[in-house]
Amino acid sequence: MPADVTNVVLVTIDSLRRDALGGDDSVSPVLDELAAEGVTFESAMAQGNWTPFSFPSVHGSRPVFDEGPDIGVASTPTLAEQLSEAGLRTGGFNAANGFLTDHWGYDRGFDEFDPFVEGSGFLAAHPTIQAWVQLGTSPFRRAASVLGGGDDERPFADVSRMGELEDHATEFLETADDGFFLWVHYMDTHTPYVPAPRHLREVSDTHFGLFRMLGSHFRTGMGWDVDERTLGTLRTLYDGTVRQVDESVGRLCDTLDSEGVADETAIVVAGDHGEEFLDHGHLSHYPKLYRELIDVPLFLTHPDGESGTVHQPVGLDTIPPTVCDLLGVEPADAWEGQSVAPALDGEAIEDRGPVVSVAVRGDSVTTQPIPRHREDGELLVSARDARWTYIEHTDTGHRELYDRRTDPEERRDLCADGTDDAAPPPVLDRLSAAVADHVERLDTASEGAEERQTGGESDEITARLKALGYK
Repeated sequence: MPADVTNVVLVTIDSLRRDALGGDDSVSPVLDELAAEGVTFESAMAQGNWTPFSFPSVHGSRPVFDEGPDIGVASTPTLAEQLSEAGLRTGGFNAANGFLTDHWGYDRGFDEFDPFVEGSGFLAAHPTIQAWVQLGTSPFRRAASVLGGGDDERPFADVSRMGELEDHATEFLETADDGFFLWVHYMDTHTPYVPAPRHLREVSDTHFGLFRMLGSHFRTGMGWDVDERTLGTLRTLYDGTVRQVDESVGRLCDTLDSEGVADETAIVVAGDHGEEFLDHGHLSHYPKLYRELIDVPLFLTHPDGESGTVHQPVGLDTIPPTVCDLLGVEPADAWEGQSVAPALDGEAIEDRGPVVSVAVRGDSVTTQPIPRHREDGELLVSARDARWTYIEHTDTGHRELYDRRTDPEERRDLCADGTDDAAPPPVLDRLSAAVADHVERLDTASEGAEERQTGGESDEITARLKALGYK
């Protein structure tokens, strides 16, 4: 493996589909170049269908609900805590996703932390509500900046807080000494998609203004049928937001260069989950476990590392131990993921078994708000290996199996009645056993949480549970 680096930048991008990057008509030249210079994991998988179900793995290398039925990062060391304990300076900046705040424990271990979340309760926690609040107030914020003598070159509708995120991250990089960990989380690609007009022009020859953009989002928000024109508008807007993030990442890379630390810094990029555009009948990221939501980009670059592609499936719980490996820091014993940093030296990544992902579904797919507590609906669990996708609805016992080799869009359920192709029993046995083991583990965690609540835990445990949102 290449020599340890001094610094690591972790870039996570909300709602980023794997197929949103690269390709013949790529809208992401900066990210594409980073991926080409490093190692790409073409079978990286999120371990939840949306942010609060995915990020416990990203920062804690433990699955959601691992300490009880509520969302939140586990009480075991977070990535930032492990690095801070080793003496690194740590900074974390999240562009207003209310599920990645101190309320859920995501500030732990960061010397500098800002989630840019205003208010409290559901309005603050729900990313879509936050975005619409930003959209409504953006003209006033822009006017205030201009009247104050500022040079406001940002989009008219800066709903993603990208500007503030970038400013804080840049200041962190400009003032950091050797030995730092920086995490930035972008929200531009989360609905509503509101890219700057110049980014729309960069990704499409079709010109449309604010009213068409708002009309498309209003139509989908009202639950009206989405026609081809509206779907095309949404995809174009989404591509524009990808381009917007791409350019911002490029500016952060420029800062690394100007500060003279690029040759000492590794960069890890990941999507926290994907996004649906009617792939299975809906938009956004409702509670499903198909590949448009589970397949995510993951790649890492090292100034002295090799480039290449890893085909072996990996979950996002590999991120904490990988970052520690890059920095020469021991990973936490409680973490479950294994480092993939050796791939930078051309080493093969061994088969680690199926990647398990979860979702919780209410009375309908479109139940609002999307369930966030395990008891808010039925638990859905999937297990994936290099070829197969198995999905189980744990209350009803409904099962689905897809062969991604012959059915990459996961449309032909081999467990369905009347399917011509018989579902291979060994595959079903192996993947359903992985799901059963995971469900049993979460059941045990829920029972343990109930016992702690009724048994009178210590003040220290109570404080930690409150910090994690378990109280």
